Amino acid sequence: MLGRVFLFVATIAIFHAAFSTYEHLSRLKALERPEGPIPQDIVLETFIALLLGILGACLTTPPFKEITWSSEMRKHKIDEMDSRLGFASYVNRGKQMFSKPIPMSKTAQ
Repeated sequence: MLGRVFLFVATIAIFHAAFSTYEHLSRLKALERPEGPIPQDIVLETFIALLLGILGACLTTPPFKEITWSSEMRKHKIDEMDSRLGFASYVNRGKQMFSKPIPMSKTAQ
């Protein structure tokens, strides 16, 4: 819960810093001084928002999962893992399924 609050505050602070920078640059342009440094309070606000965002992201991420073969085999059966469906070929069955039925001889009955 605290991580989500940090992320929300960081997002609002980043948007506020961006808007403040836009307003500052618009004021400089109106004064016909198109170049000038960004005020320190905007820079400080941006860094605080960055730190809050990093902290919020760290607090809201789920725990890491294992990526080893043994951890994966705990969740699955060997029949599911070794089915080799990539080697299945159904091409040879088409001739049997769509061909005319062969009449059985009277001796086979």
